[in-house]
Amino acid sequence: MTEIGSERPVNTTRLWSGGLATAVVAALVVLAGTLVFRGVFGVPVLAPEEAGNLGDAGTAMYALMAAVAALLATGLMHLLLLSAPRALKFFGWILGLATAIAAVSPFSEAADTSSQVATTVINLVTGLAIITLLRSVGRSATLSRRAVGPNPSVPMARPSEATVRPVGEDRPMPVDETEPIDSDGPVQGEEPVLRQEGILPEVSQDEYRRNQVRAREMDAEAERARQSGRSPGDQHAG
Repeated sequence: MTEIGSERPVNTTRLWSGGLATAVVAALVVLAGTLVFRGVFGVPVLAPEEAGNLGDAGTAMYALMAAVAALLATGLMHLLLLSAPRALKFFGWILGLATAIAAVSPFSEAADTSSQVATTVINLVTGLAIITLLRSVGRSATLSRRAVGPNPSVPMARPSEATVRPVGEDRPMPVDETEPIDSDGPVQGEEPVLRQEGILPEVSQDEYRRNQVRAREMDAEAERARQSGRSPGDQHAG
């Protein structure tokens, strides 16, 4: 389930599933902090001193309030992702200031200093857990345009045409541009093409070059004979 009407599409199922998991984590942070401070350090936090290590009904209510706060933060994240620019940055500032208020508030009540410090630590850790978890959830719940689908107003690029090669024909060898080119020799790839067309016979490279040199010598000899007024046969006889 997604909401694509806004500029930033959001996967609401993933967002709120992560929000529920964050609420569970927040409640467990409160219970774990209460157990550590009351059971290990003997600090009467979130409940009277005669209560057990996990406190009393007031402690359970405090953990439930932490879970509700995580769900409210998830709703805030959803709203910011749908409407606000830099949603994660605004979310961090809002939840950061709310966590700072929750961390300072125990010192405004009449209680022992140890209980105030313990409550401050629990509130601070709970707030940081909610911020870090929901920021990662919001980042993963944000869909990219590629995942949603192409924009119909933007033309799609045409795929490049594939080169069609006959069956059984080998790929042409790459030409090394750094090697010097022999002007007397045949161009690479020209001789096989001529053979396929029936212009050249099936001869080896060396024989082909020898015949080419011999033909040039005969042409030069005929030119000299023409200039001297004799035929090539008379020149051989003399």
